[in-house]
Amino acid sequence: MLRTVLATRYVTPLREGGSLPAIVEADDDGLYVLKFRGAGQGPKALVAEVVAGEIGRALGLLVPEIVLVELDPVLGRAEPDEEIQELLARSGGVNVGLDFLPGALEYAPAAASPIAPDLAADIVWFDALVTNVDRTARNTNLLVWHGRLWLIDHGASLYVQHTWRDPVAHARGRFERVRDHVLLPFAGPIAEADERLAARVTSGVLEGIVAAIPDAWLGPEPGLPDPSAHRRAYVEYLVHRLAAPRSFVGEADRARNAA
Repeated sequence: MLRTVLATRYVTPLREGGSLPAIVEADDDGLYVLKFRGAGQGPKALVAEVVAGEIGRALGLLVPEIVLVELDPVLGRAEPDEEIQELLARSGGVNVGLDFLPGALEYAPAAASPIAPDLAADIVWFDALVTNVDRTARNTNLLVWHGRLWLIDHGASLYVQHTWRDPVAHARGRFERVRDHVLLPFAGPIAEADERLAARVTSGVLEGIVAAIPDAWLGPEPGLPDPSAHRRAYVEYLVHRLAAPRSFVGEADRARNAA
C-alpha cells in the first residue's frame, strides 16, 4: 500500500511539465513533486504513474517513493497565479506525489557517464511492457541523483486505458514506439533482460499494485462500472502482456540492432 500524506504548503510550480506539477511540502515534513488530478490529462495519468512506477520498483529499478497526497484547495488562495489557483481548485482530494530528489540532474546521454548495458536493457524492457511513449532523447524522464539513474514521470504509460479498445489485442502488440527509447543505443540484449525480469511481475504483484489506486480515480465508463472492474482490467491487460511469447521483446531487439 502507498503512504498517504497531507499537503501543507505549496512551494513552487515546475513549469517544465506540461501538466504544471509542483513541489509541495507535506505533514511528514517531506517535499514531493505533486501531480494534480485536475490537470489536463486527468486522473488516468495518476493511475499510470502509480501502476507503472510500482511495477518499475518491483523490477528493482530506482523510482522515487510514490505517495498519495491529500490536497485541500484552500492551499491555493494565496497563490497569485490564476492558472495555479484554478488547478488547485480542481484538484481537491487525492493526488499523487513523488519524493523530491534535491539536486538531481536530468539525464543527458551526451554528458552522462556510460550506463551499464544490462541496466539500459532492463529499463527498455520495462518501458516496453508498460507502453511508455515518454522516455525519448527529447524528454528522457530520467534523473541522475548521487550517481544513480532514477526513473520518473510515467503518466504517459498504459495508454490503452484511454479507450480500452480491444485490450487483449493491444496487450499482445509489439510496441513499435520502443524505437524512440533514449537508452536503446546503450542497451544490451532485450531478450536477456526479459529472462531477468519477466518472472518478477506476477499476477499477485499486479493485484497488490492496483489495489493502491484510489477509488476516486476510477469513475464509471462503458464496460467498467466500478473501481473493482477497473482494477481487474488493468491486471488482465498486464497479465496478457506478460504472457509468452512477448512480442515487445523481439520488437525492442530489432530496434536495438537497427539503432
